[in-house]
Amino acid sequence: MTAPRAVPTVQVDNERVRVTEWRFAPGAETGFHVHELDYVVVPAGNGRLKLVSPEGEETYADLKLGVSYFRKAGVHHNVINASEGEFAFIEIELKG
Repeated sequence: MTAPRAVPTVQVDNERVRVTEWRFAPGAETGFHVHELDYVVVPAGNGRLKLVSPEGEETYADLKLGVSYFRKAGVHHNVINASEGEFAFIEIELKG
């Protein structure tokens, strides 16, 4: 059985930024992807994500409502909702 997919909804996409809401059912995942742009994540609630590297290394991130974080381009991972309920965040990609 395959995991459900996270649902992205692009809210803004212009020459400077792309803003995407990501919604995850319990166990839902993004699939492996590489971030081509620097980005900021703004959690829409409290939740736990499992991050899996291409080599299979697993780490966990506990996100808190309103506690944003920044990452540089080049991150390669699969993001999986490890929370008991739905989880969502806003991803802001910086185009320049």
